[in-house]
Amino acid sequence: MSEVADVRVRRVYERVESGDGARVLVDRLWPRGLSKEAARLDAWLKDVAPSSELRKWYGHRAAAYEEFAERYRAELAAEPARGALRELRELAGQGPVTLLTATRELDLSHTTVLVELLHKGV
Repeated sequence: MSEVADVRVRRVYERVESGDGARVLVDRLWPRGLSKEAARLDAWLKDVAPSSELRKWYGHRAAAYEEFAERYRAELAAEPARGALRELRELAGQGPVTLLTATRELDLSHTTVLVELLHKGV
């Protein structure tokens, strides 16, 4: 397995930067008001995002983050999320990767769990 290179997390609405590397949208839904051209994505891995049910249950409530992260890890252990995570890991092994999300609170988002799993090689 390749070692994971630089993994960054940014909002998909932010300006594209030269150091972004592979730009991967990791949300299940397309971001509102954003054209595909403006997003400049290399991949959209919908299946690596939390299920709609989990996302709605969580609602970005800080008090529920730990339970959300645990439930999300369980989702990532099963197909089709597992395959999408494997694809993301392969991209991260090839060079810098920027995980993109429409979420406002990055520290309380699923991207934090993804970065942790990518660095652990899980």
